[in-house]
Amino acid sequence: MRLRKKGIALLAAMAVATTLIGGCGSSSGENGEVVVYNWGEYIDPDVISMFEEETGIRVIYDEYETNEIMYPKIEAGASNYDVVCPSDYMIQKMIDNDLLQPLNFDNIPNAKANIGAQYWEMSKQFDPEVSYSVPYCWGTVGILYNKTMVSEPVDSWSVLWDEQYQDNILMQDSVRDAFMVALKLNDFSANSLNEAELTTAKESLITQKPLVQAYVVDQVRDKMIGGEAALGVIYSGEAIYTQRENPDLEYVIPREGTNVWIDSWVITKEAANVSNAEKFIDFMCREDIALMNFEYITYSTPNEAARALIEDEAVRNSPIAFPDLTEYENLETFQYLGEEGDALYNNLWKEVKSV
Repeated sequence: MRLRKKGIALLAAMAVATTLIGGCGSSSGENGEVVVYNWGEYIDPDVISMFEEETGIRVIYDEYETNEIMYPKIEAGASNYDVVCPSDYMIQKMIDNDLLQPLNFDNIPNAKANIGAQYWEMSKQFDPEVSYSVPYCWGTVGILYNKTMVSEPVDSWSVLWDEQYQDNILMQDSVRDAFMVALKLNDFSANSLNEAELTTAKESLITQKPLVQAYVVDQVRDKMIGGEAALGVIYSGEAIYTQRENPDLEYVIPREGTNVWIDSWVITKEAANVSNAEKFIDFMCREDIALMNFEYITYSTPNEAARALIEDEAVRNSPIAFPDLTEYENLETFQYLGEEGDALYNNLWKEVKSV
């Protein structure tokens, strides 16, 4: 979900991860290490090196592609991860299933000092007391379109059902994201558990399917940059990167509303290196470090002190990177829907994909 650039950047990240896992490093704290589990290419490799050099704590770093891949590993407790970076609804699920431990914010002073108040408020939707998570990156889901291939202004999810763009539409290969688009199109909540509403959304996705070129994840970025599609559902952080590569691309938040997501740092219930985990999260919240990560991954930072350090005014005030959410209606953060809710969505998604 949060993959960034491929090619050289990915190879470099893999090389860094291998070095970190195999290296010896200095010892400090519990085991002299911290075991981190994060999205692919979701941190500047230089940041990890700086943390090791400054603290003497060795970082053992592992990556995942989706929340759904990450969760069973944490639930099984087989890999002994200390720090993880799940998304909002998955954090709620992990709290409900007693997989996380409350944070001692006295040991993470940069979090309270630098993270903006609105992001703590948003976090209450999945972490009601904001006691388990620290915001790391956030963003919206919207439509990326090529101005040379789409003539009329784009302001609605309905354009993804326009037959003139048959085989030029890219949809996210994600049950929650795909259903969010269809639910919002029909003026329903992105967290609906109403079977009639979900059936309507399913039928909308089935109707749309002949128009869809492909259901993709990070490939939407590369296809849109290369002019291989006219429209695609994309995360705002990816949109920032694609516009740098292809100025013909525009990003919009549809008028029917969308998902606003937050990925946050958490410490697992079974963490063996709690003190080192706290040091790692606090380091990630330092303004210069948060700026480095923002410039590397291009996903919006909730770190207001870091945002103030962005030299390019156009980036610092970008309506894509830092939209004024009060200008939009029907914005929602995904909620954990329970096992029955997950099963309902997954079964309906299978029906869509099997047609």
